Formats: sequence, C-alpha cells, structure tokens
Amino acid sequence: MKIKDCLVIVRGGGDLATGTIYSLFSCGFKVLVLEMNQPTTIRRLAAFSQVMYENEIQVEDVRARRADTLEEIRACWDEGILPVAEDPKGNWIHQLHPQVVVDGIIAKKNLGTDRSMAPLVIGLGPGFCAGDDVDVVIETMRGHSLGRIISKGRAKPNTGIPGVIAGFSRERVIHAPAAGIMKEAAAIGDIVRKGDVIAWIGDVPVYATIDGVLRGLLHEGLTVPEGFKIADIDPRIKEQGNCVTISDKARTIAGGVLQAVLMYGNREGWEM
Repeated sequence: MKIKDCLVIVRGGGDLATGTIYSLFSCGFKVLVLEMNQPTTIRRLAAFSQVMYENEIQVEDVRARRADTLEEIRACWDEGILPVAEDPKGNWIHQLHPQVVVDGIIAKKNLGTDRSMAPLVIGLGPGFCAGDDVDVVIETMRGHSLGRIISKGRAKPNTGIPGVIAGFSRERVIHAPAAGIMKEAAAIGDIVRKGDVIAWIGDVPVYATIDGVLRGLLHEGLTVPEGFKIADIDPRIKEQGNCVTISDKARTIAGGVLQAVLMYGNREGWEM
C-alpha cells in the first residue's frame, strides 16, 4: 500500500487534533475528520472543527471543507482539500474501513473508540489504555513526555490545571460565570485588559482575567452550562499570530502520531 492510499480517520477536529490532522494530510495520507454539529473548540481559528460553522476554512496552508456524502468526501480528496464530516458516533469508520483511526476528541475519557475500528487505533491523552481499547496512546500532558508513544498502559491522568504561559496558569483560562447562550463582545486576536468585557452569557458579562491576547473564544450562539470553559488569554501580547496557527503542543503530539503510523506502516510493508 502507498501512503496516498492509506485512509486515516480522525475523530475530533479541535486545536490539538488539528496538529495531527495537518501533519498526516501534509505527508500525503488520505484523511477524513469526524466532528460534532456544534464543536466547542476554544482555539477555533487554529482548528479544523471550525468547518462546521463556516463550511470551508483554511488552517495554515491546508484547506478544509464540510462533506456530508461519500461523493463530497471523494471530491475533497481529488481537489487536495481536507474533508470534515458531521459524525460524532463514527459511522463513517464502519463504512470506509480505514487503515488507521485516531481518537483526537480529547474528552479525557473514551467515547466509543475501540481496536476493532481499524488495524491501527490511536488514542490521544487520558481515557485510553494501549493494548486494551486502543493499540497506541500518545501522551498529551506538557513536559518531558509530551508526544511519547505508549504501547502498553495509559497516558498521565488529567490534572485540570492549564499549562503555564509567561507565569500564568489558571488565571488565563476563563469559564462561564452562569448558564446561558454565549455572545461575543471581543474577537480572537484582540488585545484585552483585565476587566474588559469579552463576552456575555445571557445577560451576565464575562471579564478578561489578565492583560493579553484573546487567543481563544467559544463560538457565538452556543448554550453553555455554568463553569464551562469559554475563553483563553495569552499574556504575551506580541504573540497575536499564534491565534491562527497550530500550537507547539499540537505539533509535538502530531509527531508522536505520525511516528506511530509510520512504524506500523513499515511493519506492513507500505511504500513511502
């Protein structure tokens, strides 16, 4: 089998999964992304999940388009465009019989992925056990082991503590102060000051917690519960460009996935 004929289906198109999707697609794999109808990606301008709101987008130099039928999926591949389908349950997996399935939902638990879905099944982060429900787990926690391939056992458990950027951790992540419908009051990429209103949940204002760049903001119109993560501020004001590019963390995870796929392909005698 040639790489261009190898079908990889990725469940989830959020910002972390986007690093993996981008890497595989750019290397010539045939990739299909499965998403939910209303994704809750915060860093959505650097995520292929945004297709579900805009029909066609571009992340860095890869174009992606919503595809609802097999004909539309194939048309995307023929045009060199990444297809994204609404399919949270993974029905396309059973219809298309991919060589590789990657669960990139980052739900911190397994939402239905199992080893019967493909010859090689990879899970990103906590919630999977290599050798049990998936073949390989990729470490997603920042630190020395980020991107490590785990062939037996689990990734490190989720701590619930955001990574530190310029000395800020919990402060840079903003949660809904109430339940209700989300409305934007600022845009991703805006420079904000602590106390600025960046969004509304119903009639309740959402304030910036620190000075910085609004790196991520939930899509307007979504109904969220109280406490739901809705925004992310980067305290490094000079890093505005990071809002629309794939993160270092996502690229490192992608490296682990790509290595695992190529290791498997080498054993199977794929032609590179």
